[in-house]
Amino acid sequence: MKRKFRKGIAFIMAVIMALSVCLTGCGDEDVTADGKVIIELVQYKPEAVDIFEELEAKFNATHDDIELRIDSPNDAMTILKTRFIREDNPDIIGIGGDINYSNFLDADMFMDISDFDGLADIKENYLQINKDLEYVPQEGVYACPYMSNAAGVLYNKDMFEEHGWEIPTTWSEFTALCEEIEAAGIQPLYFGFLDSWTTLAPWNAIAVNLCESDITYQVNAGDATFSEAYREVAIMEKELLQYAQPNPVAYGYNDACTAFARGESAMYVIGNYAISQIKSVNPDMNIDSFVFPANENAEDNILNSGNDLMFCIMEDCEYKEEAYEVLRFLLEDENVQLYIEDQSAVPCKKGDFELPSELDGMSYYIENGIIADYQDHHYPSEMSVDAMIQTYLIDESSDALETFLTRFDTEWVRYNRDIIQKVQEYEESLEN
Repeated sequence: MKRKFRKGIAFIMAVIMALSVCLTGCGDEDVTADGKVIIELVQYKPEAVDIFEELEAKFNATHDDIELRIDSPNDAMTILKTRFIREDNPDIIGIGGDINYSNFLDADMFMDISDFDGLADIKENYLQINKDLEYVPQEGVYACPYMSNAAGVLYNKDMFEEHGWEIPTTWSEFTALCEEIEAAGIQPLYFGFLDSWTTLAPWNAIAVNLCESDITYQVNAGDATFSEAYREVAIMEKELLQYAQPNPVAYGYNDACTAFARGESAMYVIGNYAISQIKSVNPDMNIDSFVFPANENAEDNILNSGNDLMFCIMEDCEYKEEAYEVLRFLLEDENVQLYIEDQSAVPCKKGDFELPSELDGMSYYIENGIIADYQDHHYPSEMSVDAMIQTYLIDESSDALETFLTRFDTEWVRYNRDIIQKVQEYEESLEN
């Protein structure tokens, strides 16, 4: 009996010790056996796993005092959120500039990296995009933008040259071009709206031209409504359907990429992120791009570009200088160029980098900073705006537009009550 009691006490003590280890990092090491500081980076782009493995190996081969460990899991955001709950944070996370960043920042999870010297090399536009993602203005810098993307219109360059089609710079020119392409017996556009997230590609590309970049803040402050701001955006996206294949909701993203790669359409309204998928079907396809011409004044056109990958150091990271050294390494010109070539990406760093040839038609806007962030980077995922747009696009009733816009305003309030209150309290504090 006494022996069983002693075994029970020993088991309980072992459990308590195991729990204490888990609460302080679940057993993760901070330093290797040979004295190297371990910096763990978790990044959310599984499609970039190969280039990150290459960068990890390169870093570790050139640093004697730091060991970099990079994890690129599938469904990284779910994994990160689970780890945050367990207080098992990595040192650095690589995420996109979207609502997740806004939420993590609002929860005080990120370190202020204002003193990081590498920020001086980042283009101001992309730093400002992150400031715009703050629910209310905060002092400090909490992310280092690394790579951005660009969304507009990809087009079959050989097909355009063969028919002598000119690149449109206004909405009227764009619709006229679509009609000219149709007259030649070719499908102008192809969509994969079965995957509802793809409805956001034309939505964002149009909205950045017709709406102010801080429209969500204006709505939260009570100074604007989406019913007014998004009316023309919704009308124009639906007008695109007349130039698309029949029933675009029956086809997914892969279908659209494949169709465009096979020459079944002359243009594809999507971002640079689709280039690798298209090239996997037709490696020799000659692709170029242009900014979506949503305006009637060409000089008013803006490129839809946002922070696709940026690095945030967690507030509880114990090795700030070592984490900074990792960021400096990633920002070395050679490493930036490696990532650009691997992912057909757009660098956030200043410098003379070679962009993918498929983005030649957008290069002027990229180089001169004529950009605006994706509107959907401000949308809460629970609101499912992509599904709302998809429903609107297939709704043929006479009140489809009003139904959609009214629902947008209603759902926004439903899913953003806390943020709306926070913004309005902030605005009141300024007045007082």
